[in-house]
Amino acid sequence: MKRYRIFSFDFDSRAHSLEPVQDQWDEKVKELHMQNREKTIKELAEQFGNWNIELKVKNFKDLKFKPFSVAAFHNKFLDQIRNSFVAGGYYPALTGACALGERILNHMVLLLRNYHKASPEYKNLYRKQSFDYWPVAIDALESWGELLPEAAEKFRDLNGKRNHAIHFNPETDRNDRELALLAIHSVQDIVSAQFSAFGTQPWYFCVPGEMYIKKEWEDRPLIKHIFIPNAALVGPKHRVESMIPEIVINDRFEYEDREISDEEYIELRQRR
Repeated sequence: MKRYRIFSFDFDSRAHSLEPVQDQWDEKVKELHMQNREKTIKELAEQFGNWNIELKVKNFKDLKFKPFSVAAFHNKFLDQIRNSFVAGGYYPALTGACALGERILNHMVLLLRNYHKASPEYKNLYRKQSFDYWPVAIDALESWGELLPEAAEKFRDLNGKRNHAIHFNPETDRNDRELALLAIHSVQDIVSAQFSAFGTQPWYFCVPGEMYIKKEWEDRPLIKHIFIPNAALVGPKHRVESMIPEIVINDRFEYEDREISDEEYIELRQRR
């Protein structure tokens, strides 16, 4: 009767507070937005220093928000790449974003390939411990159903940026910021498509404000290795007692010993 509900994820939406005030907003909304803007700028100054703070604020704003993501093998390094860009380290951010894309692909292939030994793609991947030719890894993961088509397309786009950045191009001296921003946005798009904690991914169903893993997806390799470790198995009557400093769930309820559909779970959850 129980389902896995996503609980462990991270994000950073502060970039929204740096957007311009809109004329059509209510005065109270405008005031709150300005307060949030001042708070965010103060936090950025404390984190990155006051020197050249106007550019750092612009860099942070241009990065846009860090996407809602389950905790996996990209979160820590995406933070470091974003921080490098905000501080003005554009070339390290560019190369870091490209390297992170490759690292995500390697992690996924090594984690999931043994579930697909019967596939024709397996023979191209089973010997290696790392993969620097992206198309083979992308095509295999997509063919196995482990990589969503949108994420695969974003990986192919990032691969083009990676090849341009890693091989010598004199123009990189002049447009390192632009290239870095494009590469980071590509990585963030991959995270949003493949690792989102909230979204329309085919393995999720939703109760307003809550994301659950569909029963039919629970045994899929991707879900078992990446999403279920970020979830808790809970019944439809469960209550979240607290989220900070730690997640406390009260699920001490009696449930019938029977299997139910995802639709029935939603109905029972909404009735609680």
